[in-house]
Amino acid sequence: MLQPPLLPEETYIRVIRLAKADGFGVLAFSGLFAVLAATGGDASGAMVGLIVSGAGAIELHGAGLLQAGEIRGMRWLIGSQLFLLFAILAYCALRLTQIELPPIPEEMKGLVESSAQQAEMPVPDYLLLIYRISFGMVALAALIYQGGMTLYYLRRRAAVRQALEAPAGE
Repeated sequence: MLQPPLLPEETYIRVIRLAKADGFGVLAFSGLFAVLAATGGDASGAMVGLIVSGAGAIELHGAGLLQAGEIRGMRWLIGSQLFLLFAILAYCALRLTQIELPPIPEEMKGLVESSAQQAEMPVPDYLLLIYRISFGMVALAALIYQGGMTLYYLRRRAAVRQALEAPAGE
């Protein structure tokens, strides 16, 4: 049985709730990584964490505008997802062009060597392959998630506008 479409007011409430949760999650998660990178002496990692934190702050700003009854908050929500997608893809591209393989911890060397042997590859080539696959997967996941969030917000603009333009008490 098909469910009827949501009322514009319910869509409006859900958009704000999602934007707040997603924005806060991005802000907190990337802020934590920025601090960890900075304490580890990784200046570029800290900068990326701060840039990504900005995307979370932009999304929270958009949610705040919507709560204040301003439809322009939707542009901020959509923009935050595109900004975040660009930041993640740029970071992945940077890491894939300036490859820095981390050292293998002693307790992992046996596992890495046996995995490389099973793949019939020298250990450095195997590590490079895993490195490239990892950043490729991060880029793909970002494209799917941020692309999906962008579409979510785009498809709900009309309903949110309708909810905001409805007379009070209706």
